[in-house]
Amino acid sequence: MALQTWPLLLLTLSLCLACAQKTLEQVPVQPGFDGQKVEGRWLTIRLAASHAHLVSPADPMRLALHSIWTRDGDLQFVLFWTGAGVCKGVNITVHPTGLRGQYRGSIEGGGRMLVRFVSTDYSSLILYVRFKDGGEVTSLWALLGRWWVSPTLDTRRDTCLASVALGRRRELGDPQWLARYEEYIREFHLLDALIFNLDAHCPPPEGHIGATS
Repeated sequence: MALQTWPLLLLTLSLCLACAQKTLEQVPVQPGFDGQKVEGRWLTIRLAASHAHLVSPADPMRLALHSIWTRDGDLQFVLFWTGAGVCKGVNITVHPTGLRGQYRGSIEGGGRMLVRFVSTDYSSLILYVRFKDGGEVTSLWALLGRWWVSPTLDTRRDTCLASVALGRRRELGDPQWLARYEEYIREFHLLDALIFNLDAHCPPPEGHIGATS
């Protein structure tokens, strides 16, 4: 029985690999992408994933994207784990692949990630991220918007005002970008995921670049 089913298993595996490659080829990339123009603070407006169990509402830990920075052609994503009395910064650095607007990197535990900047006007941004850990592949699509809190606002003192500004930005977004993002969600049959934005202040992760004063 095992010998009879082996060709079928091989055929199924080859079809799955071809499907994954076709899906990646269907993901567009921003023409003339300029990494330096995406530097700064970003908010997650919408998030979708290929797996429904990606973020559990019962999980006390929350991962939030804080900002994006550049260094010698690489991109650095600054994220924070928050919840359960923990607030920890994490850096993920990705490197150019040769295709403008596409980057690769590794994550803790040995997983690999591929990032494509699908579309942006540098105020709104549609981001595609594919994680591969062992044999499991997870795709994320995010709609990001710039953080527009007034530079005169002391968010450590006026945390309520900062939260209101954050909430308004998340709710409003740009209708054209929301519509464009939702087209991708339908095309790639993705599932909405929970989103988290950070208005608290955590110690920056080691090696954090950030803006210079």
